[in-house]
Amino acid sequence: MEAKFGRFFDSVGSFFTGGDQIPWCESDIVAGCEREVAEASKGSSDELKSECIMRLSWALVHSRRAEDVQRGIAMLEASLAGSSSPLQMREKLYLLAIGYFRTGDYSRSRQLVERCLEILPEWRQALTLKKAIEDKIKKDGVVGIGITATAVGLLAGGIAAALSARKK
Repeated sequence: MEAKFGRFFDSVGSFFTGGDQIPWCESDIVAGCEREVAEASKGSSDELKSECIMRLSWALVHSRRAEDVQRGIAMLEASLAGSSSPLQMREKLYLLAIGYFRTGDYSRSRQLVERCLEILPEWRQALTLKKAIEDKIKKDGVVGIGITATAVGLLAGGIAAALSARKK
């Protein structure tokens, strides 16, 4: 019984804080990945450069800084056309979905995660992200309904108060 209460309070807390299971990346990791890309650009193989760019893209879309996330999205979108394998395409689509999720563009994120699941339907990371997206959309809907109901209540209360004052 105690465990059920704990899960209930965790879910309520998660609802109000917007918690999700997607990891964050700190700025020192981003800086390290940027150094890695710069070093790889000095005569390393194309494969190594590509790996370093993917790590940097991962770090950027998982960053807490909005400008990093936007940079990661731009890098991934620019490299998407050059994806040669379904695995590479799936990884880039997933990272793009993370980036759009972080920016709050849940519909675009959902489209991208659906494309990932077309490539590999049972991919747990993509399924987890899809659930997080659906939870955010549901939460935003509930909050929107609450705001609308409050506004309607205030308006009705204002009208009732005005009519009541007019009768006196």
